[in-house]
Amino acid sequence: MFGHQRNTIFCLLFHLSMGHCAFAQDSLSNWKFKSLYSLSGTQTSFVNWNAGGRNNISLIGSASASAYYTQDNIKWTNDLSFALGGIKYFDNNGVGAQKTDDRLDASSTFGMQLSKGFFLTFASSFRTQSINGFNYPNDSVPVSSFMAPGFLNMGLGADFRKDDNFNIFFSSIALKSTFVLDDSLSAKGSFGVPAGLRYRQEYGAYLKMKYNRPLAKNIEMKSKLELFSNYLNNPENIDVNAELLLLFRVNSLVSASAQWNLIYDDDIKITDQWGNTGPRTQFKSVIGIGLSYKIER
Repeated sequence: MFGHQRNTIFCLLFHLSMGHCAFAQDSLSNWKFKSLYSLSGTQTSFVNWNAGGRNNISLIGSASASAYYTQDNIKWTNDLSFALGGIKYFDNNGVGAQKTDDRLDASSTFGMQLSKGFFLTFASSFRTQSINGFNYPNDSVPVSSFMAPGFLNMGLGADFRKDDNFNIFFSSIALKSTFVLDDSLSAKGSFGVPAGLRYRQEYGAYLKMKYNRPLAKNIEMKSKLELFSNYLNNPENIDVNAELLLLFRVNSLVSASAQWNLIYDDDIKITDQWGNTGPRTQFKSVIGIGLSYKIER
């Protein structure tokens, strides 16, 4: 039994580091898969409309997928989500679409059960965006791009896991890496990375909580909270990344969603509308209705 578990652990770790491994000893019955794909949009036009308005069309597409592996006292959880959306104003001749949503988020936890509900776990999470971002109406100088910023958290710690829908992970030995791979943005010292450098590493404590549950027959809630404290630089200023998503399913193809994101990072300086620069709480809200398709096995 121990030899079989040892071989399974070795294969899983090899898969995490090298990206491939053939689980010849295991069947697909050890895996559970979920995925959700959606496309929503709006179109607004005005003719002699006294209250005013701008003709526009907007679209947001998103996809999320999860894969769970369980065998004996081993549990491996993987989540991936992607979203991209934009709006086009028809009265802006020659001006392209403006981005309204852009996120690429991946996470993975690999744990060995120590007792009922408790695991020794290695956890990692990564997030960035896919295309350039701008401070409109200026659409010529990007203020963000792919891997500018990019965030990678890794930690080894304890994981309390009730089921696939609820877990709390805590690590007192964690690493947070911030990447700014765009030369013009790194030269400015954007996103807390020292000017001229392309990445910054921080060492500290990391907590991550995930909680998903159905609120009603056709309403599902998904939430995530990440906290990080830098041991060496203002540990009392805790970095926060929180997300709340509500999914409303009308039928098998039509759904609506409401998503809220909150981010706070003391090292990221933001200039407000009055020209004051300093750390700010970032907040984003995305609400849409459209087509969706769910796959579960």
